[in-house]
Amino acid sequence: MLALIKQRPPGLAADFPGSTDLHELLAIPKTQADTRLWACPDGRLACFAILDRDQASANLIFEIAPGWQDAGLPEQVMDWVEASIRQTSPAFTGTFLLETGVRSDNPARLSLLEGLGFERQTGGAVHMERGLSDPIERPQLAPGFFIRPVQAQVEAEAWVRLHRAALGTEHMTLEYRLAMIRTPSYDPDLDLVAIAPDGGLAAYCVCFISADENGLTGRRIGHTDPIATHPDFRRRGLSKALLLTGLSLLGARGMDIAALGTDSRNIAMLRTAGSVGFRITQTVHRYTKTIDFGKYRKG
Repeated sequence: MLALIKQRPPGLAADFPGSTDLHELLAIPKTQADTRLWACPDGRLACFAILDRDQASANLIFEIAPGWQDAGLPEQVMDWVEASIRQTSPAFTGTFLLETGVRSDNPARLSLLEGLGFERQTGGAVHMERGLSDPIERPQLAPGFFIRPVQAQVEAEAWVRLHRAALGTEHMTLEYRLAMIRTPSYDPDLDLVAIAPDGGLAAYCVCFISADENGLTGRRIGHTDPIATHPDFRRRGLSKALLLTGLSLLGARGMDIAALGTDSRNIAMLRTAGSVGFRITQTVHRYTKTIDFGKYRKG
């Protein structure tokens, strides 16, 4: 699967999923069970598909090797999706929502999704970048707060609680967090947290450098996401301070560019990133498809 994503055209080399994403996803047994591979006649991988799902929805991730897009594989992916859901949730008779993302400047992928019945929705994501040769201002923190690397193993459960509170979702699990800190690109000194006066975790910013991605693109890029702040500690400049700290650390490691991604509707994050020099370089559209499983019960 890692070899397959390395076959992308140069301009798409850093697209999701990257090597770090695959290492994180496939460390989870549940995700492994929701992964399907298609092989070429010579045994090389032609396609993979991953369903990162919950009870009634899933993020569909799939990659097709160059030259195999017209071999019926997209339709086989969709057939597998429906069969997989019917097999693992035989009593499910509601509507199941598939979601996926695609760059606005990738017309071939846009056309492919629309041909499979996906429809574009409002919102999506943006990719932002900032040069690291420009001056980086000194982080400013409110009295009693400070920034340090997280104690990855010891504070894993506390980090998960922070993530859930910050994003208002139960999607993050301890299992997934542990997978994050076991990827080849993980650097404990770049996994930052802001500590509140009471000693608790108030915000985080997971910075990392993907040697695989940089090798494919020929660029020296470091990442400063994901990033989030607990609702109790918002509007105190913690995200900005974490970003500035991360920028300095990435620059010290010889990176030329810092990158981050965020939801296109996350105005607070867009403003914070913009305030430290990030600018939007790509947009990612959100596409969905609804599958009605009620028809199977009726039949």
